[in-house]
Amino acid sequence: MKLSVIFTTYNSPVWLEKVLWGYYCQDYKDFEVLIADDGSTPETVDVIKKMKQKTNLEIKHVWHEDRGFRKCEILNKAIIASESEYLIFSDGDCIPRKDFIQTHFENKRENYFLSGGAVRLPMSLSKLIKTEHILSQDAFNKEWSLKNELKQSFLKNIKLTKNKFLSQVMNKLSTTKATWNGGNASAWKKDILSVNGFDERMRYGSEDREFGERLINAGIKEKQIRYSAICIHLDHSRGYMNQKDLDNNAAIRNETKVQKKVWTDFGIIKSAS
Repeated sequence: MKLSVIFTTYNSPVWLEKVLWGYYCQDYKDFEVLIADDGSTPETVDVIKKMKQKTNLEIKHVWHEDRGFRKCEILNKAIIASESEYLIFSDGDCIPRKDFIQTHFENKRENYFLSGGAVRLPMSLSKLIKTEHILSQDAFNKEWSLKNELKQSFLKNIKLTKNKFLSQVMNKLSTTKATWNGGNASAWKKDILSVNGFDERMRYGSEDREFGERLINAGIKEKQIRYSAICIHLDHSRGYMNQKDLDNNAAIRNETKVQKKVWTDFGIIKSAS
């Protein structure tokens, strides 16, 4: 079964190359990569061309011009451009472990979406990771990471300890609610279209959660795989974050909760009004 991986990027060519090497290493091979590009400069195009030449990855570059933070809009365009029945979502700062896609594939179920997590790295370690550390999978090794300035953490240690049984136990024991996490989540394309994709009014801040809440309102259940589907999150600044957008997003999200909304008129299909 062919899968589609969709992840966003914006003017982060160095991080993007690391992420694409992560997908080159995947155990599960039958997938396409859709890079949802929120208006990057030609440097990003150069990286994509380079990686197409160096790897066997099937890459589609879905781009629109830079008019500020429009992640939801470019994600909707990538969803339409995808050619698979099942879609995995991540970010251009999240390097997947080699069993990432396989884990999503094995855990997919009808009427469910999958909720994964990430191991957040400090900037020093994010910069330290090179292509060889991804190819060797050292970047996902607990001992290697701790030796290179990753702070000691029980939960991070478990995520970086590749033990399938322990991961499954932790998924069941986790008190963290399974939500739609933009850096690590997946769902059936038909379910995503049934709620009209992401709300394009939303800027940075809980835009992913609001989308997941509409899926839940539509009767799609959530399944926790935060300790099984592993990606490492490279550090970066968030210059696009501002209080006005956070307040606007909170109001939209509250409306979705109170009215138990399923459909947004500001998604893939635009309201005639």
